[in-house]
Amino acid sequence: MFSQFALHERLLKAVAALNFVEPTPVQAAAIPLALQGRDLRVTAKTGSGKTAAFMLPVLNRLVDLKQSRVEIRALVLLPTRELAQQTLKEIERFAQFTYIKAGMITGGEDFKEQAAMLRKVPDILVGTPGRMLEHLNAGNLHLEHVQAVVLDEADRMLDMGFSEDVERLCNECANREQTLLFSATTGGAGLRDMIGKVLKDPEHLMLNTVSQLNDGTRQQIITADHNQHKEQIVQWLLANETYQKAIIFTNTRVMADRIYGHLVAKDIKAFVLHGDKDQKDRKLAIERLKQGGAKVLVATDVAARGLDVDGLDLVINFDMPRSGDEYVHRIGRTGRAGNEGLAVSLICHGDWNLMSSIERYLKQSFERRTIKEVKGTYTGPKKVKASGKAAGVKKKKTDKKTDKKVVAKRKPTAKPKPNAPSLVSQDGMAPLKKRKPAPAAE
Repeated sequence: MFSQFALHERLLKAVAALNFVEPTPVQAAAIPLALQGRDLRVTAKTGSGKTAAFMLPVLNRLVDLKQSRVEIRALVLLPTRELAQQTLKEIERFAQFTYIKAGMITGGEDFKEQAAMLRKVPDILVGTPGRMLEHLNAGNLHLEHVQAVVLDEADRMLDMGFSEDVERLCNECANREQTLLFSATTGGAGLRDMIGKVLKDPEHLMLNTVSQLNDGTRQQIITADHNQHKEQIVQWLLANETYQKAIIFTNTRVMADRIYGHLVAKDIKAFVLHGDKDQKDRKLAIERLKQGGAKVLVATDVAARGLDVDGLDLVINFDMPRSGDEYVHRIGRTGRAGNEGLAVSLICHGDWNLMSSIERYLKQSFERRTIKEVKGTYTGPKKVKASGKAAGVKKKKTDKKTDKKVVAKRKPTAKPKPNAPSLVSQDGMAPLKKRKPAPAAE
């Protein structure tokens, strides 16, 4: 029960109004320590209730503030606009019975309007690092009174190149009393370096190993001959799988637009989401998906974070993601909050080794699936190594290779010594060898 936590009564009232009864594992582990003021480094899967785990303690710190606000007291940094929007809504729900106000600044929104909002000085500021730095450099943002900093999806922010921006913003909050860092994966050396720079004697909470991040999601692979064959498989899955909403991931904007066009031609209600879309179109795509106006979203990895949609129970990887962490974040869109989901990855010849690497990273094997109606000829490599990757075929010696060896054995032509008699023939075509004396004429 949430009543077991030492939360302010107004926050408990909001939690009850939202029908939050039993805290999730990440909430049960993180909230008590965060309420004690400890710095936390938390690894927990997407959709596990992380937002409540870090925002309830932050709100509890600020809840007794007077209605007249003069400083920003908490900063929440996130990698994408979509995740920032989702987090802002959650904060407003938890703070509905308090005087705490939150604001958001991200790219893709009017800079002057954001500056006007900052002049009103929200208690909590949510946003992406790049746009926050722009306002900081413009003199619109003052962070010296910030008490708590939250870095959500910190691993993703590093992947997107925000490491230096995040560190600078944290340095601007030099008087902060607490820093909470959350991520869905353990990250690598870059994340460890950031933790060493921005956290003070943190408590480490490992709520999930990578292999446990998506227990509620069935993970399958289907082999395909080429991209056109993949498109046929996608159409079959959308026509025959039972799902409320689906998302199809591609690695490129061009492919996302292509698939979207084919789906619309088949009268499938779909939207496309990628970096070329402006903020208005991105908002529309997500809202239509949430409200049921569209059942299918085609997206690049810009949508892999911060997309929390009820009933999203089918994920199709048209292209395999380029890393194990990206795979985890993609399929984390489904199987959320204990629900079941299905993630299907389409594998051509060129995708096999990448798929095998992700299997090793997750320490599990994906379920192999064949659909007879759209079965192709490629079923995987003929031989595989112990690692699961395709075994290469040794190249036979070619005439060209032999020729190279012959050329390599040839000795370079000796240059004539200075003042030495020339050994070049009179026609100048080739060097002359020493000749035997010609026989006397008879």
